[in-house]
Amino acid sequence: MKKLLLITMAFIGLVGIGSVATPVVSTTSAVSPVESIRQGTTDAGSTETGDDGFNRGLRNVVNVMMFLLGAIAVIMIVIGGIRYVTSNGDASSTKAAKDTILYSVIGLIVALIAYAIVSFVITQFSAR
Repeated sequence: MKKLLLITMAFIGLVGIGSVATPVVSTTSAVSPVESIRQGTTDAGSTETGDDGFNRGLRNVVNVMMFLLGAIAVIMIVIGGIRYVTSNGDASSTKAAKDTILYSVIGLIVALIAYAIVSFVITQFSAR
């Protein structure tokens, strides 16, 4: 019963943290739509096919992947923590929980390093 209560409270806590409202900052462009059309760009519904559009799309894909990897790593760290707390001193359960936390942190570090490398490569290619 205590284990079910602990898991339920952890789930409610995670949902509560995830539903916190964040402020939205709105800005307007100093360039009017007519001026941007004169410059050869489009403000809304950009369908760029050049290198800049490709780099922007690649950055978006990388950012989504990083978000997903970060979310999965945090969930696994929480699961490892719950498993550690509920191991009741059992050596094998404690070791498995510690391994889960360790591998999650290592995965998060590897993902951050990969993000840095991909960002560096995209920056180098877009500078040309």
